[in-house]
Amino acid sequence: MALPLLPGNSFNRNLGKEKFHKSQHWGFCNNVRMLVSDEKPGIGGDPLPGQKIKPKNTVFPKGDGADAPSWAAFDKQVLSFDAYLEDEVPDKRQEKYRIRYFKIYFYLEDDTIQVNEPEVINSGLLQGTSIKRHRITLPPPDEDQFYNVFHFNINADVVFYGRTFRIYDCDKFTKNFLKKIGIKLNPPLPRPVDPYMKMRRETLEFVDPFRPYQSFDTLKRFLQFDGKVLRFFCLWDDSHSLFGDRRELVLHYFLSDHTIEIRELLSLNSGREATSSFLRRSKLPKYGPPGIFQPGQITDRAVLNVYGGLSEWRADGYLLDKYQLGKVEQEFYTDRDLKIGATINVWGRTVLLCDCDEFTKTYYRTKYGVDDFTAISCKPPPLPKIERKYPPYTGFGSEEDSFRSCVGLKPTPHRRNFKKLMELDSYGNISNTLRYFAKLVTEKCADFDRMFVIAFYLGDDTVSVFEPIERNSGNAGGMFLKRSRVKKPGQEVFKSEFSEYIKAEELYIGTTVNVNGYLFHLLNADEYTLKYMENNTDKYPYSNFELVIQKLKEEKSKSREIKQIFSAADHNHTKVLPFNTFRKGVLPTKDIKRMCKSSRLPLNDDLLDSLLSRFEDKEQQIDYGIFFSVLNWRMNPTPEIQSPPYLKEKCEDIWTGMPSPIPVKFVRYFDFLEDVYGLQDN
Repeated sequence: MALPLLPGNSFNRNLGKEKFHKSQHWGFCNNVRMLVSDEKPGIGGDPLPGQKIKPKNTVFPKGDGADAPSWAAFDKQVLSFDAYLEDEVPDKRQEKYRIRYFKIYFYLEDDTIQVNEPEVINSGLLQGTSIKRHRITLPPPDEDQFYNVFHFNINADVVFYGRTFRIYDCDKFTKNFLKKIGIKLNPPLPRPVDPYMKMRRETLEFVDPFRPYQSFDTLKRFLQFDGKVLRFFCLWDDSHSLFGDRRELVLHYFLSDHTIEIRELLSLNSGREATSSFLRRSKLPKYGPPGIFQPGQITDRAVLNVYGGLSEWRADGYLLDKYQLGKVEQEFYTDRDLKIGATINVWGRTVLLCDCDEFTKTYYRTKYGVDDFTAISCKPPPLPKIERKYPPYTGFGSEEDSFRSCVGLKPTPHRRNFKKLMELDSYGNISNTLRYFAKLVTEKCADFDRMFVIAFYLGDDTVSVFEPIERNSGNAGGMFLKRSRVKKPGQEVFKSEFSEYIKAEELYIGTTVNVNGYLFHLLNADEYTLKYMENNTDKYPYSNFELVIQKLKEEKSKSREIKQIFSAADHNHTKVLPFNTFRKGVLPTKDIKRMCKSSRLPLNDDLLDSLLSRFEDKEQQIDYGIFFSVLNWRMNPTPEIQSPPYLKEKCEDIWTGMPSPIPVKFVRYFDFLEDVYGLQDN
């Protein structure tokens, strides 16, 4: 009775095993059946009794470190050793052995070894790859093992297939790697000298052939540097000579054959020919020759004679000058001579190197370690600025017309600011015109009460003055000044500079403006002008309401006095005051009396007190404007004392078709003081 197939009840050691394949030990070699390999394992990959399986991986990955396979951990990592081999030369009297040099490469990823022998010209030996890359077994009796990294060291021998290689040195990477894995390196040995090569060199030093074959190999440099060109931006300053000029050039240095090409940068309308080639591509000598050489005079090799036809099999030949007699020595410019700030001699022309491109900077930074690439400006220094002077104004036409007649041979009209005109010209309900109500400032009695309307047009900064028509006034009225620009007073008429004209920000209520010699005191403005000034407080600071409030708040200590002044002006306690009250100026009676005495008014104290009492109000204050106008007997010859109105009622209601110039009749001063100072009604 069989035991149940349960764990612990079966003695079959193959329980759970899945691999039962057999290795192929027999095969055919040259159609002969024979044992191919005795290193293969038995059934299922298990070794046969007494069989030793050679390791397939290097011994190094089994140590400490990352648990990665060797082909991944040591990919592209190769140890390089310098070795030599003494090769016996039998049956030769001149030499008994030769020293042959090798490079041993050990690949860490799979412990393979490759041996190469550098080629030596005319050595007569087959050189190159001596041993192809594969795993090499140790010499007997350890032929069942392979070379690994621990078998290599400096000043040690390795045997590859019966040939003993002596390692005398290795590269820097190999030294660092061997030290890291704990191998103590021996000191390097000097490279031995091959006696045959030494004898051959000594022989060639005393033997100078009559037909030296000079080799000029330019293919390697051509393949290495083809298409790589250094570019410099240059300047040839020829301005010191007659009809000379500054010429901007581009220098191309071809690394493949050390030739130089220079091209000229021609600007538009330069007046020069279209050919931009300044120097054709060739080698540039550092020192210009004193004369012109004949063709064939400057060559790399001198040919003495050409012979041929001596026999049927012999080809034509030539005889070279081994002593190089008469050879012209020339020194040419190379990449070492070119740098920013250097000057080169281009056949007698001094060319300054000012700048270079990025490829050139990278080339010099990599090869020569140059880091300073400060560019030099190729542009000429700025010419001295000559102040252009124009003749003074002739008086005919406008100043702009006189100026345009001096700019060119053909007079052209003055260009107006069309953009400003289109933006600020009147359109729709927006007039873009500032209108002010003004009074003529004069000493003539007949013109004292004349009123005017001044209009300023923002589109072209022109001014017009209109006088409202008033019957039986003795003045015709109408247009006083047609629309034109108004010059500021005090300017010279006949001058080269343009005159200054009145600007919009110079017109505001309360100022006096001079219009062609007539003084106008601006009294008021229309609603559009007032809103325009309030919207442009940067130009009209007197219309900045916030600035006014700020100044009043700074006088908070005088708030009680300010309230008393407003209360004194409001006799009926209505909390409102007429608008004209803010226009009148009053002073205490004692101050007016002191001013009269200082002006030496020919009145005694009694008469002066009696005169002042006629103009004094209840608060013992006098309107100084009315008082001094009455004292002016030339302007007021009539003895009747009458306070003239500030504005005529007719002019207040007539504004050339616009609303009344005084839209505000009363001011609620108490609400204003309460907003500013926080006062309460007591």
